[in-house]
Amino acid sequence: MIDILEVKVELFKRKMFELIPIGEDNRGRFSNKQIEAFILLTDNITTNIGYGGSARSGKSYLECYYLFLSSLAYPKTRWGMGRRELKNLKKTTLQTLFKVFAENNFKEYKYDQQASIITMYNGSEIYLMDTAYQPSDPLYTRFGGLELTGAVIDESNESPYDAILTAFTRCGWCNNEKYGLKKKLLETFNPDKGHVNKRYWKPFKNKNEEEHKKFIRALPSDNPDPAVEDWIKDVIKQGDKVKIERLIHGNFDYDDDDSRLFDYDKLDDIFTNTFVDTGIHYITADIARKGKDKTVIGIWNGFRCEKIITIDKSTLTEVADVIQDLRIKNRVSISNIICDEDGVGGGVVDILKCKGFKNNRKAFRKENYKNLKSQCYFYLSKLINSSRLYVNILDEQTKEIVKEELDVMKEDNIDNDGKVEVIRKDKIKEIIGRSPDYADMLMMRCYFEVIK
Repeated sequence: MIDILEVKVELFKRKMFELIPIGEDNRGRFSNKQIEAFILLTDNITTNIGYGGSARSGKSYLECYYLFLSSLAYPKTRWGMGRRELKNLKKTTLQTLFKVFAENNFKEYKYDQQASIITMYNGSEIYLMDTAYQPSDPLYTRFGGLELTGAVIDESNESPYDAILTAFTRCGWCNNEKYGLKKKLLETFNPDKGHVNKRYWKPFKNKNEEEHKKFIRALPSDNPDPAVEDWIKDVIKQGDKVKIERLIHGNFDYDDDDSRLFDYDKLDDIFTNTFVDTGIHYITADIARKGKDKTVIGIWNGFRCEKIITIDKSTLTEVADVIQDLRIKNRVSISNIICDEDGVGGGVVDILKCKGFKNNRKAFRKENYKNLKSQCYFYLSKLINSSRLYVNILDEQTKEIVKEELDVMKEDNIDNDGKVEVIRKDKIKEIIGRSPDYADMLMMRCYFEVIK
C-alpha cells in the first residue's frame, strides 16, 4: 500500500511542489505563490524570504507545511517557529501545524508543552520561540544556545528587528552541511510601516531586491480556497477603503491603526503644498546625540520649511556656527531659533543663547497632553492633515525618510483616560531602526504656536 505522506516527502525533496496534494482528503494543491516560496526556500542562493502582504494569503499553511515536510525529509534537523508572544503562537500557528499533522494522519511526534519543543519520530525537532523584547535579555541571549537548521517567524512585523537578526544567526548550524541545505529564514506578515516595509516591501516595490533576500507578494486572490472568495466579497461590501487596500490589495501605504497622527495621503501633500503662505522666519534644529543620529536643521518662512540641512558627526561648536551662519543669511532673530535641549543639544543652546526644546516639559496652558513633545506633535498633525504645511524637498529618498518618520508617529495608550501622549522615541527606533530626526525638527516648529 502506498504511503501518501512518504510520497509527499519524496516530492518535496525532489522539489516537485506542484504535485504535492494537501488539505482535506488531499484534494487540493499549493497556490502558485506558495510554490514560488518553496522554490526560494529550497534553493542555494536565497537566505531570507518575506511572504504575504495581505490577509488570507496562505501564510500559516506555508509556514507549517515547510516545517512539517522539512523535518520529515531531513532526520535530526532542528527548526524554529517564532512569534512575538509564545501564547499567541500556540493559539494560532501551532494549531495550524497540528491541523497539518491531522490532515496527514501523522501521529509519530511528541509535544513537550513545558519546553515548547515538538520532537518527530526521526529525531527532528521544532522549537517554539518567543521574539518579544525583554529588558532582562536585551541581546536575546536566550537564542544563544539554539543551533537551528532554519526558522520561520510568524507576523514578523510584530517582532523587534534585533530578535529577527539574532534568530537568523542561529540558523545553518544543525546538519545543514550534511544535507546540503542553505540556512533559511522565512518571515510572514501583513502590510506594516515598520522594518518589514523597509526590508522587504520597498526593495520589491522599487525593483532593487538583493539576490539573497526576496519578497513574495501573496494576496487573497492567490488563495484557491472557495471560502476566501466569499471573505473578499464581505470585506468589499463594508466599503472601508483602508481595510480593502490593506487586507485585499496588500497595500503597505495604508494603515488602519486609529492611533496614527497623520493621514497618509496628506503626508504626500506636504511636498506639493506650495500655496502655503509665507510668514515669520524661524530655525528649528534637532541636535545629534552621541554621534549616532544626524543633526537636522530646518529654515522656515511661516509654515513653509524652505530648506533642510543635515550634518553628520560634528562638534557642538561646529553645529552652532552653521546655525549662526544660517540665521544671518535668512534674517532670523535669536528668539525665533529653537534647538533640542535634551542631551548634548543643550550645549548648542548655551552657545547661541536661543530657545531650548525639552520634550518632557509640561504642556502649555495646562492642556491635556503628557508633555510638550506630545502637544507639539498633535499641533503638527492638525497642520499637515489640513494641508497647511509645506516642506521643500526635491530628492525622493529624503521624502521617503520624512514620510516614514511621520507615518509611524502615533498616539500611545489610546485607551487610557489619562493625558494624551505620543509613542516614545525608543519605540520608534524599534520600528524604523533610527531616531526620527526629520520629524522632530518639523515638530519643534509648532513650539512657537503652542506658546501663543
